[in-house]
Amino acid sequence: MKKVTIITVNFNQPLLTKLFLNSVAAYNTYPAIEIIVVDNGSHENRIPTWQSSYPKVRFIRSEKNLGFAGGNNLAIREANGDYLLLVNNDTEFSAGLIENLVTILDSNPNIGAISPKILYFDKPDIIQYAGFTKMNMNTGRNRCIGQMEHDMGQYDNNSGPTGFVHGAAMMLRKEAIKKAGLMPELFFLYYEEMDWCEKIRKAGFEIWIEPKAKIYHKESMSVGKKSLLKEYFMCRNRILFIRRNAPWFSRIIFYFHFLILVTPRNLLNYLLTGNKAHARQFLRGILWNFRNGTDSKVLGYKETR
Repeated sequence: MKKVTIITVNFNQPLLTKLFLNSVAAYNTYPAIEIIVVDNGSHENRIPTWQSSYPKVRFIRSEKNLGFAGGNNLAIREANGDYLLLVNNDTEFSAGLIENLVTILDSNPNIGAISPKILYFDKPDIIQYAGFTKMNMNTGRNRCIGQMEHDMGQYDNNSGPTGFVHGAAMMLRKEAIKKAGLMPELFFLYYEEMDWCEKIRKAGFEIWIEPKAKIYHKESMSVGKKSLLKEYFMCRNRILFIRRNAPWFSRIIFYFHFLILVTPRNLLNYLLTGNKAHARQFLRGILWNFRNGTDSKVLGYKETR
């Protein structure tokens, strides 16, 4: 039986982390697991309290917020599992989640990463994710399959390759991580799992979805659907992803598309709706890419404060 390491990252959300750990205890029946929780620079160190409540869980503390990728990478380096299940702390387990994912990975050694179907926690009959389409490298856009559809099992037989795993819940083969490298940390927030998928593919592995496995996601509780932080990183990292992964001719098409069509449209919309702060963050995301290379160590998150 393969060992599975469950990894989650906490940033100033102790209640969500507690509820997550309780859901693992309540619904997981896969015996060969270890759990690692990374406290990623939270203002208050809750690990001493957590350790007494969850003595079988390993806790790692970072005094600095390392971002989504950096926090996960701390745990990946310490993980003992053959498979690593990276899950947001604003998710809750369902019965059979790990078994379903492990079965697929065991049956096909070519799979490097796989996600379950993701449902909205507050509306558990509504799908958030049942796979991704491939990225259009000319526009930097793709589509989330099944999003906002009622879950009637319509995707449950669609186990197979998909465009990308979902960062809220993804199981990876340790061998794939060894060959592809750790999650890219320069993204800090958003697009890092998509960039990672491209690296895993280049290492010779496939990216899959297993809709029979499911998890419930409390979407946007950590950042907020219209936050300035999200605006900055979604713009910055969309451009960065294309710079790092698109062929040269697609990059040229993307630059023209983004600067001539997307930028004027978005800025006009922000100004007409009175969202000048969002317009500033959008422009900062663009400027970051003019000032930094594709392997920059400048994360840029301080610029959003």
